[in-house]
Amino acid sequence: MIGRSGNPTLKDRTFDQKGSYSLQDAMTIEGTVNKAFITLAVLLGGAFAAWSMYANGQNVFPYAIGGAVIGFILALVISFKPAAAPYLVPVYAVCEGLFLGALSANYESLYNGITLQAALLTMCVFIALLLAYKTRLIKATKNFRLGVFAATAGIALVYLLSFVLGFFGITVPYLHDNSLIGIGISLIIVIVAALNLVLDFDFIETGAQQGAPKYMEWYGAFGMMVTLVWLYIEMLRLLSKLWSRD
Repeated sequence: MIGRSGNPTLKDRTFDQKGSYSLQDAMTIEGTVNKAFITLAVLLGGAFAAWSMYANGQNVFPYAIGGAVIGFILALVISFKPAAAPYLVPVYAVCEGLFLGALSANYESLYNGITLQAALLTMCVFIALLLAYKTRLIKATKNFRLGVFAATAGIALVYLLSFVLGFFGITVPYLHDNSLIGIGISLIIVIVAALNLVLDFDFIETGAQQGAPKYMEWYGAFGMMVTLVWLYIEMLRLLSKLWSRD
């Protein structure tokens, strides 16, 4: 059985079925990379559309909310029904693109140039961790997986608590402010999000080695995209805190 991933979309039992597919029908790393590029291209297309509408003075709030809600629902369906990934992942990418495009345009209106910085930093972190993983400078050991998983779950619980308390006008201390402690918290969250990429790389590599079905290429690309979207959003949050202190 493949080791635990911190990414909730990539679960222990995802690749349990193995060895029953021909080479043509089995998951490959190259195939997963291709699907990841396709998913990213679709996501960027949706983001560009939302950004363009925002730039033209249109109200993109419904697209942002709709994209976030539908994207979340699709993510749940894909997580529980990986076989549906080839059909639902492109739709998920469009929805997330609309959400990210609107979110990015809003941040850009507040801090000119922040979205380019966030995108470049996200790309650099991705490349650096991929190289570190391929050269085995970082290994997804059992303790490493457990630590990242625990940290990710803890962050998710804090965000959920913040969301619920927000309905009562209560804010979690330091989580959203630009104090040094708030910046430190955002930096830690960025690091945890980035380390999830290492687990994603390991999970996909192991799935290919175990001969998972071909549709898992889309599922693997989806899991990686979830992590990249999270990392990009956290980069925006961190940079906005830093910029607001000037």
